[in-house]
Amino acid sequence: MSHPSKDDGMSETGPLDVKTRSAGQVVFVIFGCLASLFLLTQLGTQTDWSDRARTIAAQPRFWPTVAISTMVISFSIHWRLMARRRPTSHDWVEVRRWSEPLEFLGWFILYVFAVPRLGFLPMSLVFASLLTWRLGYRTGKALWVACLFALSITVIFKGLLGVNIPGGQIYNLLPGGIRTFFLVYL
Repeated sequence: MSHPSKDDGMSETGPLDVKTRSAGQVVFVIFGCLASLFLLTQLGTQTDWSDRARTIAAQPRFWPTVAISTMVISFSIHWRLMARRRPTSHDWVEVRRWSEPLEFLGWFILYVFAVPRLGFLPMSLVFASLLTWRLGYRTGKALWVACLFALSITVIFKGLLGVNIPGGQIYNLLPGGIRTFFLVYL
């Protein structure tokens, strides 16, 4: 497909002028093909062949096999038809960009493990402040808004909605009445 030149009167943003980024595409296609091949090798242990199925399409193993085989074939054809089949430095820069959101997965996992030990309110205050700081909002006002947000979330979820979020183990160090209040509401 030839792309229209600037002198032919066609807009660069017209429906026929598709612009795509190719950085990272090779890595994505290779990874997709390898992941699909791995899934294909697991079908025998992860799916069943049933003697009670009346047709081949009713077999529990049939449709996963069709889907994953289609993935393997599609990724393989895509890779074969690509003009460039080996990753370059630009591809690895793009892969690094794709992996940047994984940092926030790490934050979330850390939060999930910290809440049962240190409590919902304290960890919400700490993580809201840290994430606000991490995202570049470093003024006192921004940090106060983050803390107010964390406090509001705690009041809404634990106090008003009664969501059962485990109290922190650290609350066991508090005296009786205060401990009960913290376990129930904070």
